[in-house]
Amino acid sequence: MFVVPAVLASLLVPALAAPSPLDGITIAAPDGSVKATFIPYGATLTNFWARDKYGRLRDVAVGYDDKSLYSAGRGYLGAVVGRYANRIKNGTFAIDGVEYHVTTNEHGGLNTLHGGNIGYDMRIWNLVSSKKHEVAFSLVDADGTEGFPGTVKTTVTYTLNGEGSFRTTIKATAEDKKTPIMLLGHQVWNLEAFEESQDLFGHWIQFNSSRVIEVDSILVPTGNLLDVTKDPYTSLDFRKARSLGTALSKAKFCGPGCTGIDNAFIFDDNTGNAPSSSVWSVNSGIRLDITTNQPALQIYTCNDVFNAENPIPRKKAQGKGHYTNYSCFILEQESWIGAIDDNTQSWGIDQIYGPGTKNGKEYIWDATYKFSVLKQ
Repeated sequence: MFVVPAVLASLLVPALAAPSPLDGITIAAPDGSVKATFIPYGATLTNFWARDKYGRLRDVAVGYDDKSLYSAGRGYLGAVVGRYANRIKNGTFAIDGVEYHVTTNEHGGLNTLHGGNIGYDMRIWNLVSSKKHEVAFSLVDADGTEGFPGTVKTTVTYTLNGEGSFRTTIKATAEDKKTPIMLLGHQVWNLEAFEESQDLFGHWIQFNSSRVIEVDSILVPTGNLLDVTKDPYTSLDFRKARSLGTALSKAKFCGPGCTGIDNAFIFDDNTGNAPSSSVWSVNSGIRLDITTNQPALQIYTCNDVFNAENPIPRKKAQGKGHYTNYSCFILEQESWIGAIDDNTQSWGIDQIYGPGTKNGKEYIWDATYKFSVLKQ
């Protein structure tokens, strides 16, 4: 039996009955082009099947076969993260001159990561609706949880449409107090399902971004921006398509001694009406084009996903063994990371929502992941 901690149970609201927070709910596109499974724990995507160049469905999502492992640790695999995604410097921000301190949970208390000790990825979301092609979950995040001011009500809707379309819409409402909100879907991918290779050299990626947010030794933004058109930052230039595996082997701007990509890129010209980024495998033939209303893209190339003491077992459908470093990637559609920190205010990025704010009470995150097959 799955026991709901008291702090989590207090956040639940009436919804459709769900047998267990770890029970899978599977939906499929009307034309059978894609299929996906979700669980209420973290509103998490656990499996995603897309068709390869041979017409076969492959599970291209990194995750666990044993669903109990989602609640046994914290890997953020496939979950919704919040109330504020990525990092908050010193776990501190100010609203109207009032300083707030939220739970710090990384680097010995130097910053907050993905919402604190019990972020949205660890909450049991309510099942709102479940249909053949769509599933929706909701969460009530009470005032003061993890130190954040105000109650925030969130709904995430996952929809599979024809021709390989996977749409995620997250709507959050800050009704009673001003509060920072930055949410996102934290899906982890390998478009080969680990069949042809165990690395990312066969994955190619392209998007228009000439600026990257500079981070310090613990990946907290410094307030500066890096120009990828100039040395030594050209390893982060993806304006022309290039191998992700080749690029990450040359990228070293993800912390001291780090090789790989864990950086936030600011789109040059994203309108939200056309794909802002594309990634594909030349081996499986699976292509992913992403359209989003967000202004930035955080790429993480699974730089430290492998833990020798507690390795993550690969799904049986993805072959024997464990997930290894540089074998998968995350594409986080998001706002400018750390824009609520005291040293990033010159950016002028407003991430405060609620009554009396410029943004208003409602926050909307939207992204459509379109899976297709490379043209020969």
